[in-house]
Amino acid sequence: MEMLTIGAFAKACRLSPKALRLYDELDLLRPARVDPDTGYRYYAAGQLERARLVAWLRRLGMPLAEIRTVCALDPMAAAQEIRVFWARVEAETAVRRDLAAFLVDHLTEESRRDVTMTATTLELRYSAHTDRGRVRPANQDTAYAGHRLLAVADGYGPAGGPASGAAVEALRFLDTREIPAGGVLNLLEDAVQGAAQAVRDVAAGAEDAGTTLTALLWTGSRLALVHLGDSRAYLLREGELFRITHDHTMVQSMLDEGRLTEEEAASHPQRALLLKALTGGEESVSPDLRIHDARPGDRYLLCSDGLPAVVPDVVIQQLLAGSGSPDDTVRTLISAANEAGGPDNVSCVVADVVAAGG
Repeated sequence: MEMLTIGAFAKACRLSPKALRLYDELDLLRPARVDPDTGYRYYAAGQLERARLVAWLRRLGMPLAEIRTVCALDPMAAAQEIRVFWARVEAETAVRRDLAAFLVDHLTEESRRDVTMTATTLELRYSAHTDRGRVRPANQDTAYAGHRLLAVADGYGPAGGPASGAAVEALRFLDTREIPAGGVLNLLEDAVQGAAQAVRDVAAGAEDAGTTLTALLWTGSRLALVHLGDSRAYLLREGELFRITHDHTMVQSMLDEGRLTEEEAASHPQRALLLKALTGGEESVSPDLRIHDARPGDRYLLCSDGLPAVVPDVVIQQLLAGSGSPDDTVRTLISAANEAGGPDNVSCVVADVVAAGG
């Protein structure tokens, strides 16, 4: 039987050696032989057809679990599965195309606005609530909303509750002072370094303890965002929902690299593994920081992952778009998470941007 090294086989089937090693681990494409001394993989020439099929299906964006199913079918049944998959992709693409068209129109209209128009004085109306959920024995989340500061922290590990509380408490001084728009990101980054020290103080010695932190700081016309972990911030603007944070998780990094699809990520065993957080260790803190311009009618949501883990974004959008006050909406969102099983603590902050005195 003709044997090919992993390098030669990768070149022949147009899959990288890295991909072949991954498919070996996932039992999708096992090598014909593995050298017991070196661990080097060898493939049979007869495996090329299956490998090429896997490569083609991955280029289509098919999830690995579906590829495994297709590879086990006879050619006619496999062709039907591919037709079904592609029909689903086309439907999802149509939805994204509509969103792209909306964004193009929206941004084009923004560029035409008269920059000399009289500015409207804006303010926030807000509410925050946290709930233990229906499974966890204790609540390790912390949620806060004030005139200028909105924050959610999701603690984990044996000192998770104190860690999340310390992180938010370390930012609360920002809620009592005027915020200079020009230097707000520097101010916020310094405050996060203080929060990191506060977490180290309460979580020192507690193995695998720490907290996420997602916060928005109101300057009077803008919101400055700081983000670490997998708690989230969303913006509802003119009925459209936008996620304005990026999860700092192992699974999200695999999605970004194209190693997983959204469907695979939803059930991945490492989906809760954080790449960034405030911890009891001495690791440096490098949060995401950015500024968002505010408009009257904007609605912001900050939440711990206990909400999006069980409530799809389309449902979150519908609930945020309702006519309820921030307090009513916060409680409705938390109820939705609990009705979906409430497997985790869930915290939500909802803030509306409104004309002052309106």
